Amino acid sequence: MEFINNKNSNQRKMNLLKNEQMLDTLKHTFILLHPKYLAKNPVMFLTEIGAIITTMITIGDFVTGIFSFYSLTISIVLWLTVLFGTFAESLAEARGKAQANSLKKAKTSLRAKKINKDQFDWVEADTLKYGDIIEISAGEVIPSDGEIISGVASVDESAITGESAPVIREAGGDRSGVTGGTRVLSDQIIVRVTVNAGESFLDKMIQLVEGAVRQKTPNELAITVTLSGLSLAFLIVTFCLYPISKFFDVELPIPTLIALLVCLIPTTIGALLSAIGLAGLDRALKANLLAKSGKAVELAGDIDTLLLDKTGTITVGNRQAKEIIPLSGVSEEEVNEIALLSSYGDETAEGKSIFANAKKFLGKIDETKFRKISIIPFSAETRISATETLEGNNFSKGAYSSILELATEISKEQIIELNELVEKIAKKGSTPLVIAKNRQPVGVVALTDVLKPGIKERFVRLRTMGIRIIMVTGDNHLTAESIAKEAGVDDFIANATPERKLEYIREAQKNGQLIAMMGDGTNDSPALAQADIGVAMNSGTQAAKEAGNIIDLDSDPTKIIEVIEIGKQLLMTRGALTTFSIANDVAKYFAIIPAMFLLAVPGLSALNVMSLSSPNSAILSALIFNALIIPILIPIALKGVKYVPSGANQILRRNLLIYGIGGLIVPFFGIKLIDIVLVLVGV
Repeated sequence: MEFINNKNSNQRKMNLLKNEQMLDTLKHTFILLHPKYLAKNPVMFLTEIGAIITTMITIGDFVTGIFSFYSLTISIVLWLTVLFGTFAESLAEARGKAQANSLKKAKTSLRAKKINKDQFDWVEADTLKYGDIIEISAGEVIPSDGEIISGVASVDESAITGESAPVIREAGGDRSGVTGGTRVLSDQIIVRVTVNAGESFLDKMIQLVEGAVRQKTPNELAITVTLSGLSLAFLIVTFCLYPISKFFDVELPIPTLIALLVCLIPTTIGALLSAIGLAGLDRALKANLLAKSGKAVELAGDIDTLLLDKTGTITVGNRQAKEIIPLSGVSEEEVNEIALLSSYGDETAEGKSIFANAKKFLGKIDETKFRKISIIPFSAETRISATETLEGNNFSKGAYSSILELATEISKEQIIELNELVEKIAKKGSTPLVIAKNRQPVGVVALTDVLKPGIKERFVRLRTMGIRIIMVTGDNHLTAESIAKEAGVDDFIANATPERKLEYIREAQKNGQLIAMMGDGTNDSPALAQADIGVAMNSGTQAAKEAGNIIDLDSDPTKIIEVIEIGKQLLMTRGALTTFSIANDVAKYFAIIPAMFLLAVPGLSALNVMSLSSPNSAILSALIFNALIIPILIPIALKGVKYVPSGANQILRRNLLIYGIGGLIVPFFGIKLIDIVLVLVGV
């Protein structure tokens, strides 16, 4: 298997692929001329029909012995206009296909060590199915997507993310997900396969990147409908000009009317619309964000509320047991022993930390205590994990409120003491976890959370974009309040069950808010699916990745800024080029309309503000400018308009000043310059 070690080498290979695929891009440009493809774009479809008609007229005139250089030039320019539009779309698609080709290099024929009861069988990776258990050792490639059920390992994910630094993946918690095509660098892990052959995350990535089933976003559909309406309206106007010209006794050749129609309709944005959407998805992928749809990227530009899961998203995720504090009447040795027993077999990072902390305090322990002990894994609903012995003893740990609900014989004094202890730990910014024996509280564990580096600074940037940040956590109110204050979020939701997260999002959506949710755990899945944008961490569980519509390959919660900026950049690019397209049509009107009726209505000469040399030159100049402006704007469509965090009014003002006024001024100079060139070459 071939791996990409860093982003620079990845980019170099991408550039090489682009060069190799340029010939295919040009071929695809001509394939897109087929009416079944072009019919989806009403503006370019009309332009193609116009090109066909003028070509037929030119050929007909030539056959009858009448050669019209004017008609031939219009035909050529119209075909170039259509070709420039299909080239823009083809070029944008090629960028995605180049990325897909680099991803395909991470796929190869692999063998997997499949566990059958107590023995191993080597099988082909493509025969693995959902639920199979496999073992991967250091140096081996993970053959399929799955979740680690035992062990911890350092994993090289550079083939997927382009990052050379290895990551830690371990059983339990929200860092158990592994991706087929990545390599285990150290240790050994047991993985449960979570997909069938051909349905891996890498397979889906390749399909999505290639854009074979890319659907138009709501904003793109709205613009398409608007362009269709404008095209129909100008088609009617152009059609009505023919009898008007007869009334004024002005000869209007069909090629001239078609040239007028093409200049009237917003061909610039019509040609670049698909390229803008495809380029938005490509920019997301370059930021290591896999968007399952263009809609998700586009909506990111409009969200006003962001929900962030605390553990693993705002904080590092691996909370460490700082201390184990006994209640009155319970010795330190006893509470540590109960904590040890309650955490036996717990594969979560917190459980391992509590077990290690208690073991360190107790020193040598009696291994016979762990014989025939049954494990009750953590449940998101009960928020409790426990163990039970054959004698019927139950050792549990969990959230304060959950343990308190199960307690049957707890005195008022114990409740007061427990409240004070929990509050004291929470005020320090730690997470209290109550330890119980036979459902009676005996002590509290203080788990310390660590904020991810740079998270506070990122939140400041989000607020400048007008985004409200809400932290969601299963911790109690005091702990949540402490972490929220330290992180600098706007609000928080404590004791957040999956149902409560879902309820909050639905209520906010009813009030007209657009919600983005970031998470990495199975308990985040309902909220990720309900949110307008669900960003799942690649390091998270398979359920979370399936529920989200954007997957962060770097598993970096601060990446939400890139998601939002790409979304806003996509909207700004589309808005800017639409403004430019409509604005530059005004200049073309001033060039063509006076030229068409100048002889019949001499008063229209006052509108010939560009002093164009002749009616034919005016029409050709406007049409040529109309064609040339498309390839000139392709780099902007692909790269995107630079986004600077600011209010909607400032963005609108900037668009009008740069692209509105620019769209008015540039065509006047461009058309006049082309007119001068045409005169000089004797056209």
